[in-house]
Amino acid sequence: MKTYLVDQDGYYGEFGGAYVPEILHRCVEDLKENYLKVLESDDFKQEFQQLLKDYVGRPSPLYLAQRLSKRYGCKIYLKREDLNHTGAHKINNAIGQVLLARRMGKTHIIAETGAGQHGVATATVCALMNMPCTVFMGKTDVERQRVNVEKMKMLGAKVEPVTSGNMTLKDATNEAIRYWVSHPEDTYYVIGSTVGPHPYPDMVARLQSVISQEIKAQLLKQEGRDYPDYLMACVGGGSNAAGTIYHYIDDERVQIVLSEAGGKGIETGLSAATIQLGKMGIIHGAKTLVIQNEDGQIEEPYSISAGLDYPGIGPMHANLAQKKRALVMAINDDEALKAAYELTQLEGIIPALESAHALGALPKMKFKPTDIVVLTVSGRGDKDIETYLKHYEQYK
Repeated sequence: MKTYLVDQDGYYGEFGGAYVPEILHRCVEDLKENYLKVLESDDFKQEFQQLLKDYVGRPSPLYLAQRLSKRYGCKIYLKREDLNHTGAHKINNAIGQVLLARRMGKTHIIAETGAGQHGVATATVCALMNMPCTVFMGKTDVERQRVNVEKMKMLGAKVEPVTSGNMTLKDATNEAIRYWVSHPEDTYYVIGSTVGPHPYPDMVARLQSVISQEIKAQLLKQEGRDYPDYLMACVGGGSNAAGTIYHYIDDERVQIVLSEAGGKGIETGLSAATIQLGKMGIIHGAKTLVIQNEDGQIEEPYSISAGLDYPGIGPMHANLAQKKRALVMAINDDEALKAAYELTQLEGIIPALESAHALGALPKMKFKPTDIVVLTVSGRGDKDIETYLKHYEQYK
C-alpha cells in the first residue's frame, strides 16, 4: 500500500534522511535504534498518556465555531491546542522527548526556539523532571519574545542568545547542533519541529499524532463519522500540521490544506514560503526544500511570526506538496493579521500569529455547506499581543 509516512530509510519520497557530521553519527544512530522501542513500550505509553491527561490537560477540545462557520458557509471545528498547558502544541513533543532522553540515560537537555513556545515547553518539562536545560534562541527573537524568555529563566532554564546570521530560528538551531557536537555523551537535543535528521521528523510527528488521534474520536462523537472533508494547519517546520494530519495522511477522502508564511509576499524577497520558493537542498541534517540563492547559500526568511520564519520545511510536508497530497498556500502577514482579528471578534479566541496563518487560508477556499473542516489553532496569542496591538487601528 502506498503511504505518505516515513520509509525504513528515513525518507518521505525523496525528502528526509540523515546528513550529519561524523561526530554526530553515533548520537543520531543511537536515537534511531532506541526511539521506536521506547515510544512503543508500555511503560513509556502509560507515563506519556498520564502526563498528557493530568499535566497538559488533554484531550484538547474540538470546538464547533458557529459564527466562523456561518461566515464561511460550512462547519468549522477548531482543534484547541491553544488550551494546552504552556499555550501551544509544543508541550506534547517536549514531554515525549524528555521521557525518551531519560530512558536513554542522558542528563542534559538542549533545545532551540524561535517564538519561544518550544523553549518554554522544554523548560517546563525539564523543571518537572528535574533535568538541567539550555535553550538556544536568536537574539532577534529574544527581543521580540521577551515574556517567553523570562518564563524560561523562571523555569530554571539557561537561555543562550545567538548572535550569528539574522539571529532567528535557523541560527539558534545551528548553535544547538554545534553544542551537541561538543557534548554528545550526556546531552539530548530536543528538536521542536518535524525537521532535522531522521529519526526526528518521524519521532516528532508520532508524538504530536495525539492531535489527530483525538480529532478522530471527537468527530465520531460529534458528527457520527471520524474524518473531516478538510484538515487545515500552519507550517513552519511543521509539527502541529504533522500531528493534525498523522492519522489521515493516507486517507484520500480528506483534503489537507497547509498555510506557510508568505511574509510581505512571495515575490518581495521578504517571505518564508519555503514550498513555493524553495529548491532541493540540505538544512540541519535533512534533505528538503530550502530557500536558497543560485549559489546554494541559504537565504534569510522573513515572517511577522517568529515561529514560521524558517528557511526549510519538514520533509513530510515537502513530500505532501510535491505529490499534490496537500494544497499549500502562502499567507501574507496582512492576511494572517486580518484572520487573527476575525477569529478574536467572531469567537472570542485570540490565536497565535502562527495559527492565524492557517485561518488566513479560509477566505481562499470554496466550501460546500455540508463540508466539515477541522482547523488546528496551534497556540494562543498572548505572546503576540504587542504585534497585534501595533495593527489594532487597521483591523478593529
